[in-house]
Amino acid sequence: MKIITKNKKADFEYFFTDTYEAGISLTGAEVKSVKLGHANINDAFCLIRGGEMWLKNAFIAAYEKGSAFNPEERRDRKLLLHRTEIDKIAGKINRKGYTVVPRKLYFKDNYIKMEIGLAEGKKLHDKRQTIKERDIKRDTEREIRQAKR
Repeated sequence: MKIITKNKKADFEYFFTDTYEAGISLTGAEVKSVKLGHANINDAFCLIRGGEMWLKNAFIAAYEKGSAFNPEERRDRKLLLHRTEIDKIAGKINRKGYTVVPRKLYFKDNYIKMEIGLAEGKKLHDKRQTIKERDIKRDTEREIRQAKR
């Protein structure tokens, strides 16, 4: 599995309860652009419309060697999930106030897949705790490296 892009902000902003693997519907020029690494999902989000899951605001740069008919860079893209998964996600979104956040875009075999997570937003004190844990982890790793020298 080769990761193309990751949404680093998502782990800081949300608590994830479930994760799902979804296919993504792309055109040929978009696939070539993604293979070159010209994709960004930091501002992207998912929503359910008409019984289908859609990825909005994801950036996939236009393929430079493509034709004049390249698709828009921030167009809506369909995520490919089973009906039962979509229904389960829709139920949790409607009842419990969860949201669906894209976490990473990666290659699996020859397919481009996206990991999406069912997430609940963090409060300010939770974010402070995350920063504190990250600082402690960095300091301990630094001390371990220095002790080995």
